[in-house]
Amino acid sequence: MNPSASARPLPAGIDSNWSIVAAGALMTCVAIGVVFSLAVFLEPMSAATGWSRAGISSAMTFAFLSMGVAGFGWGALSDRYGPRVVVLAGTVLLGLATVLASRASSLLAFQLLFGVLMGVAAGSFFAPVISTTASWFDRHRSLAVSLVSAGMGVAPMTIAPLAAWLVTRYDWRMAQLIIGIGAWVLLLPAVWFIRAAPGSGAAAAAGGPAEGPAMPVGQALRSRAFLVLGITFFACCAAHSGPIFHTVSYAIGCGLPTFAAVTIYSMEGAAGLGGRLVFGVLADRLGAKRVLVAGLLIQAFAAASYLLVNRLGGFYAVAIVFGMAYGGVMPLYAVLARDYFGPRILGTVLGAATMLSSLGMALGPVLGGWLFDRYGSYTWMYLGSMAVGLGAVAIALSFPRTAPQGAARLQPAG
Repeated sequence: MNPSASARPLPAGIDSNWSIVAAGALMTCVAIGVVFSLAVFLEPMSAATGWSRAGISSAMTFAFLSMGVAGFGWGALSDRYGPRVVVLAGTVLLGLATVLASRASSLLAFQLLFGVLMGVAAGSFFAPVISTTASWFDRHRSLAVSLVSAGMGVAPMTIAPLAAWLVTRYDWRMAQLIIGIGAWVLLLPAVWFIRAAPGSGAAAAAGGPAEGPAMPVGQALRSRAFLVLGITFFACCAAHSGPIFHTVSYAIGCGLPTFAAVTIYSMEGAAGLGGRLVFGVLADRLGAKRVLVAGLLIQAFAAASYLLVNRLGGFYAVAIVFGMAYGGVMPLYAVLARDYFGPRILGTVLGAATMLSSLGMALGPVLGGWLFDRYGSYTWMYLGSMAVGLGAVAIALSFPRTAPQGAARLQPAG
């Protein structure tokens, strides 16, 4: 696809390619930020309602699981009907879930609204927006996808502080209501900038030009390329989710004050934002597969390096390396999927891979907690994370080579 031909005029003077990146970054920032704002509401909600913190926190677990499953469906719908209608539906549901959750009269109602419905809504953004961005770009594709993904890294620095400011001035219900309405105000205008790229499945269905023959979805999901992509994505997320979730507790156990320990998590997030940009630029120059393998290797050893530190400075040093690595590799899966499968079924493929990654994210915290309860130490969790991370490296090395129109020639595994 000729990148100069892919830009179709939106408003005068605006490059449609980069306007999609800006709109996508805003969407991922708001969607992920609204989901993770639950951490801010945990204490005031428990105090006001008497609901247990475990019960309130379980809404986050439901959100992750429903986000992964729904992402597969949203990706398939994006390929068929276009990304704009999908993100419009997701935007409406995101605000609605937040508004209704603010009125929940029971813990179960809150879990269903903020957990399940919110997860379904948030799942509508990642695969459709990332796949659309990857389809619009030939040059600077890795950087563009990384910039959209960077919206997730900005979320803890924007939506979470906003939520914290609101709960100091209003009760938690009013604060959530304001955030839900604010999500509509910010995202509904941004929906207009999201549009199917020429050559995508939605464009072909509407009578536009198609980029090469489309591989059947069933064949794609059985192909060696997808199996390697999906299993690598799963192992990558399983490797870093345990350390992300448990490092604050580990640092407190090492004698750090609670506030200082929490800043380690913030350091990881900030480093992850930088990692997305650095790895995106490197992937455009060196190739996505090569940079992904290097990032996974760094992530694996950085996870185990937490066992070597017990002071704040050491934790910060490891957090910077670990955060850059796991943040930097995450957008590269979409770039590889675009290279292997082309734009016409990219939403479906990326949605399926994201579902596997969500399972990996859900696995790490549970196993980390079980290992600590079993052995009274986080040592085996960090060593296990390194082992799983090295497994991800080995799997990623088996990515097949790509060639022009390679998506049409991929063979099913076995």
